[in-house]
Amino acid sequence: QVQLVESGGGLVQAGGSLRLSCAASAPTFRNYHMGWFRQGPGKEREFVAVIHSNHITTSYADSVKGRFTISRDGAKNTVLLQMNSLKPEDTAVYYCAAAPYWTTVPSAYNYWGQGTQVTVSS
Repeated sequence: QVQLVESGGGLVQAGGSLRLSCAASAPTFRNYHMGWFRQGPGKEREFVAVIHSNHITTSYADSVKGRFTISRDGAKNTVLLQMNSLKPEDTAVYYCAAAPYWTTVPSAYNYWGQGTQVTVSS
């Protein structure tokens, strides 16, 4: 069982930055691929970024490529999402999740955090 807790959300002006953190409760976290997803008002949950258990391979949604960076710290059992050049359309609840397989499909992720709100004002 892996428990995930996100933090770091908040209110920021367009063009600003935020860093989200996801803390995992179990050492088995290291065996999972870790993803970030988001769900905006009235929208379906969508893929944002994912990082392989090797800490190296990453993949991003086209909408955030070049602005967001995902990373993980095995010693601290955490996954980070650095978000720069934020836009109002980035406003959403952001979730971290863990999957045993390399995928961007939300339904394939076994474990989810409770989410953290990110609001970008124009």
